[in-house]
Amino acid sequence: MRLGVVCGVLAVLVAGTVAPAAAAPAASEPVYDYAKAVRETVWVDIGHDGDGDGKPDRVAADIVRPSELTSGVPVIMDASPYYSCCGRGNESELKSYDSAGKPVKFPLFYDNYFVPRGYAVVLVDLVGTNRSAGCADVGGASDVDSARKVVDWLNGRATGYSAKTGGSAVTAGWSSGNVGMIGKSYDGTIANGVAATGVAGLKTIVPISAISSWYDYYRSDGATFGFNPDGLAQTVEAGNSGQNCSAQNQVLKQGATANGDYGPQWADRDYAAHAGTVRASVLLSHGVNDLNVKTINFGQWWSGLNVEKKIWLSQTGHVDPFDYRRADWVDLLHRWFDHYLLGLDNGVQNGPQASVERQPDQWADQSAYPAAGAVATTLRPHTSGSLGTATASGTASFTDNPNAGEDTWVTNPGSAALTYSTGTLASDLQVSGTTSITVTATPSTASARLSALLVDLGAATIRNFAGSGEGVKTGTTENCWGSSAPGDDACYKITSADVKKVGYTILSRGWADLANYASLAQERVLTPGTAYTMTFRLASTDHVVPKGHALALIIGGTDGSFIRGPAQPGRVTLELARTSASVPLVGIPQAATTHPAPAGGAFVPSAGRADLR
Repeated sequence: MRLGVVCGVLAVLVAGTVAPAAAAPAASEPVYDYAKAVRETVWVDIGHDGDGDGKPDRVAADIVRPSELTSGVPVIMDASPYYSCCGRGNESELKSYDSAGKPVKFPLFYDNYFVPRGYAVVLVDLVGTNRSAGCADVGGASDVDSARKVVDWLNGRATGYSAKTGGSAVTAGWSSGNVGMIGKSYDGTIANGVAATGVAGLKTIVPISAISSWYDYYRSDGATFGFNPDGLAQTVEAGNSGQNCSAQNQVLKQGATANGDYGPQWADRDYAAHAGTVRASVLLSHGVNDLNVKTINFGQWWSGLNVEKKIWLSQTGHVDPFDYRRADWVDLLHRWFDHYLLGLDNGVQNGPQASVERQPDQWADQSAYPAAGAVATTLRPHTSGSLGTATASGTASFTDNPNAGEDTWVTNPGSAALTYSTGTLASDLQVSGTTSITVTATPSTASARLSALLVDLGAATIRNFAGSGEGVKTGTTENCWGSSAPGDDACYKITSADVKKVGYTILSRGWADLANYASLAQERVLTPGTAYTMTFRLASTDHVVPKGHALALIIGGTDGSFIRGPAQPGRVTLELARTSASVPLVGIPQAATTHPAPAGGAFVPSAGRADLR
């Protein structure tokens, strides 16, 4: 009896009659014994030899599934490089095994909650990590195939084995072939990458704070953040079985050129370029203040998708929805997987497409993202310091100071940045989508960086996304989500919002190397005194600038909070008639009146993170 509910005709004689057919179940129910679940590992051949040992690499897929079901079981998969080196979730859970090597601890709550409801949960060690063979290639073909080939195996199209080497062939006769991938950060990134292959059997993905183009994790329109993929590879390989991955790591190092150009290695890891081939539905979550996986990653991925999709945008940094909106998230995941993996007609695909956190723990649903009515509006800076839709003229200059960052630019820019403001707004103004800025800039030296910020000038209470919890505080009490077994409990510490009062909010950022004005693939030598026109992107967002605040555009050189400066910092002059921002707005800002100065500070971010947890 599947899901604890009879799904066919119930032939029960009642007073000499046959009862009518039972209604279809509204939701899967926890009717299977988690303590008796099958726990096993299958090693799947992915067809690569990343460690150069002359043998195809096999990845370890740890499986937990209901023992009562021998066929038709859907799969929830999380493919990760962090199961031995760094951990998953707010409590950094690692996998564990018994003395015979059978998996015991499955990080996160997915197994505890969904296995009793008739699902299998499969946690895959990405190539070169934990118990998988090979070497990490940080988003490349081996990484993606670590999960794609497991999807194939679950559908009878790839070979699995009972051991890492040798062993006997193992089939997945218990599987329905319907797979949903989920994961935060690197894990969600792999879900994006697998979906971009269009692999059959992948019915849905749930990318949380995930990368859609690895270039946009390590670079930004020619500018560099100062860390590279070979460092991440070495981190995740630290817990492998002793493979020598130095050769593959050198390939990664050489492919990530120091000048920030978009080259073949980045093109091979650009899933957003293939978003149109995705066949799986997408449930996406991202923090609009995520300064680890910058939000341009969700914006460009989302805009390229042509499938059923929904999105959650929180005020947090790099945080899982389980840790800022737990009960609602688990309920949504339950209905989402029931619909796309079990085929239950529960309507989860209908209703508002987006849910956005406007203030800490205060959420607003909207029919679409970007918001319905959002229009790409050209805002121009003027020599008066105003920002509006009227034609501009004149010039303005700043002197690049790589030691200054965004906080200084807002509160005390001096000569390092230029500030332009709408003035106090008479009504709310919503920024919803991805902004771009076009500048015509004349450098005084042969190298120059450009940075731009959109800023909400006005006091607010926000999540403290620059704090240690990136907007959440972890308590000491727990609540439980599913069934527990020895070595794998379903209970997690309760979190709450970590809030902070600020005088302004930076809602979008962007960075560029002016030397890439003509092409991201090849920088050009700049001639001092020559004007160059370049367009670059700012981070995707959804933010309401309230009545009484002002929207500001700040333009400068090297934002020292994030990017590395040029070889020769100098003075940059903007031609204002040919400088503007295309901002997706709901509403039009009125002509400037007063220009409020920011009250109090926001935060000074670190120079960037070199991992994706």
